[in-house]
Amino acid sequence: MSHLRITALGLAALISSALGVAPAQASNSFAVVDAYKDFLPSYTAGPANGDMDVIAAAAFYDGADKTFSFSTILADKVGLTPGALYVWGIDRGRGTQRFLAGSPSIGAGVFFDSVLVVRPDGTGAFNDFINGTSTPLDPAHIKISGLTVTVEDLPLDLLAPDTAGFKADPALYTWNLWPRLGLGSNNQISDFAPDGANLGFQVTAVPEPQTFAMLLAGLGLVGLRASRTRRA
Repeated sequence: MSHLRITALGLAALISSALGVAPAQASNSFAVVDAYKDFLPSYTAGPANGDMDVIAAAAFYDGADKTFSFSTILADKVGLTPGALYVWGIDRGRGTQRFLAGSPSIGAGVFFDSVLVVRPDGTGAFNDFINGTSTPLDPAHIKISGLTVTVEDLPLDLLAPDTAGFKADPALYTWNLWPRLGLGSNNQISDFAPDGANLGFQVTAVPEPQTFAMLLAGLGLVGLRASRTRRA
């Protein structure tokens, strides 16, 4: 656990140095380092495998290309748990708290009006609860490798096909990430990143692939160290 803590602090320094923003669990931040093995007590639907445990996550909005990118690192290799899903809940300004039912309730403080669902086989969909639509993702936008799940260059028109009722500035959108084992019940959700809050997007006026690569490398160090600690 001490190794993970050191690596997480290293990621914080990397993000702060590269982008001038330190990761934190607040809506004005774009990245989160999540605690290792912090499975929800309500998660009873499946095994506490590492691919159900978020270690770190980040999201970007490119204002020049008008595209969104998301990335996460898990505690162990993607594909360990059959039926696993990775869900980014996105609030475009009309989100509500949808995890308050049950005793105890989970996800208080998590708002969303749409979800980005990614499967370990590299497929996924964007489900818009406001417009009542579900759009399959182009697999070319999904990258899964080892501990990493990344969704790259999703166009603004996909996330906001109709701007009526949404915040005018997509840089004001927020998100939360949760792995889950299938769909249907709250006891299938294993983790929230961040806990009890949404994060914003790192906004770039010009594409900066080197910076994005640096951040992913930092996230990778967190996940790799967590995985080794788990096996040890």
